[in-house]
Amino acid sequence: MVIFKNINDIKKYISLKKDEERSIGFIPTMGALHAGHISLIQKAKEDNTLSVCSIFVNPTQFNDKKDLEKYPVSTEADIELLLNAGCDVLFLPSVNEIYPDGDSNFKTYDFGYLDTILEGAQRPGHFKGVGQVVGRLLEIVEPDNLYIGQKDYQQCMVLKKLAPMMGLNDLNVIICPTAREADGLAMSSRNRRLTEPQRVVAAVIYQCLVSIQSKKQTAQFDVVKKECEDLLAAKGFVTEYVALADARDLTLLSNYKKDTPMVALIAARIGDIRLIDNMLV
Repeated sequence: MVIFKNINDIKKYISLKKDEERSIGFIPTMGALHAGHISLIQKAKEDNTLSVCSIFVNPTQFNDKKDLEKYPVSTEADIELLLNAGCDVLFLPSVNEIYPDGDSNFKTYDFGYLDTILEGAQRPGHFKGVGQVVGRLLEIVEPDNLYIGQKDYQQCMVLKKLAPMMGLNDLNVIICPTAREADGLAMSSRNRRLTEPQRVVAAVIYQCLVSIQSKKQTAQFDVVKKECEDLLAAKGFVTEYVALADARDLTLLSNYKKDTPMVALIAARIGDIRLIDNMLV
C-alpha cells in the first residue's frame, strides 16, 4: 500500500495509473476503521484495478465542537487494517493540506430539502461540510466509482446528488449494505465510545427498525413509531427521530405507503453518544 499525505503527489500517482487505464474505486473515511469500512475496500477491489482510501477527520461537518474533539483516532491500527485488506493507496492529508487557506475558500453545495430534515435538522451545516470535503476529495482522486455504506442513508442521498452537481455524471456512487454486529447493531466508529452497559442495550435501535419493517402490513406507522420511542426511552435513550420516508428521495411519510420503496430511520442518544441506523422497508 502506498501512503500519500500531499495532494500533488497523489494526483501525480493517480494520473500515471489512469494512463495505464486503471479503474479507480474510492472509499472516503474519517478513520477509526471497522469491518464495515473493510467491506467497502473489498468491494472496491472486486470492481476496480486500484483501490484508494482516504482518512480525514473533516472539521467542517461537525456542528458540535465537542463531538469533533471526542471523535476516535486510531491511525496506526487503521493502516494495519488497510494493509491486511489489500488496499492499494491511502490518502492521509492534514487539515492544512485539504483547506490550505481555510475552509471558507472552498466551494459548498446546496442540497435543498435533504439539508432541512432528519440529520440536516439535527446537525445544521453537517451536509454542507460533507459536500465540501467529499467534493475536494473527488477533485483530488478522480475516481470511477465511489463506495459508501448504507448506514448513513441520508448522506448517501446527498452524495448521489453531489456527483451531478459537480459535473461528474460518469461517477458511479455505489451504496453498500450496512455491516452489523451479531446482535444487529450497525457498525460505527462511535461504538468504541459506548460503555459496556450502553453497548448491551444499543442493539435496541436495530430491533425497532425490524419492528417497523415487520409491521408494515398490519399496523399504522404512528402506532409503531410510538412503540419504538417508548422502548428506546425505557432502555435509556433520548430519541431524536423515528421516521419513515420514501427510499428514493427521502420524502417523509406519515404512514406506510403501498407500492413505494420505503426506508425507516432512527437517531437516538445514549449518554453523550449519538447513534443512527436505518433499514429498507
